[in-house]
Amino acid sequence: MIKFVGGFEKVHDLPQTQFPEYAFAGRSNVGKSSLINAVVGQNIARTSNTPGRTQTLNMFNVNDKVIILDLPGYGYARASRADTERWMLRFQEYIMTRRQLKRLFILIDSRIGPRTSDIELINFCDVNGISYQIVYTKKDKRIREKSQMVICAEEHPAMIDDVIETSSEKKYGIDNLRAIIGIK
Repeated sequence: MIKFVGGFEKVHDLPQTQFPEYAFAGRSNVGKSSLINAVVGQNIARTSNTPGRTQTLNMFNVNDKVIILDLPGYGYARASRADTERWMLRFQEYIMTRRQLKRLFILIDSRIGPRTSDIELINFCDVNGISYQIVYTKKDKRIREKSQMVICAEEHPAMIDDVIETSSEKKYGIDNLRAIIGIK
C-alpha cells in the first residue's frame, strides 16, 4: 500500500521513521513526479507542465518499508527569486541532515543533458559526501542538443557508478530503480 504522508515546508516537520528514504531531485520539468509514479505503479505524485509546481518536501510511504521523497525542482520555475532560494536552502538542509536518506537520485533530462544547476548539485554532493545516482529521464524522446557533457563517475567521489536511463512512458529503466529502492 502506498500512501501520501504529506507535503512539508520545513525539514524538521518531516516525521521521523525507521524506513530508508530515497529522494528524487532535478530541475523543474525534468519528470520527477512522472518517474515516481512509474516506479510505484500508481499516480501518487502530482504532475504538471508548469515549472516549479512541487514546492514542498512531498513524502510517500511505500508498503511500510520505504519512504520516497519528491523534492522541489531547481533551475527555472515560475516563482519569485526569494521562493526559489528558500526551496534550495530547504533542499540542502534535507540532504545534509536527514539520516534516513539512503540515496539521492539526481534526474537529468536526457534530451538536453546536465545544466549548470545540475553540476552545482553534483559538486555539492561530492564535497559533502552525499551518495547520489544520476538518472536520465525521457530516454524515449528525441535528443534536442547534440553536444552533451558526459558525467564521469571517476571525477565524482560521491556518485554511484551506475547511471540509469529511464522513460516513464515506456517504463524503460523502471525495474532498475525499483530494485535499488527495494520495491516490487
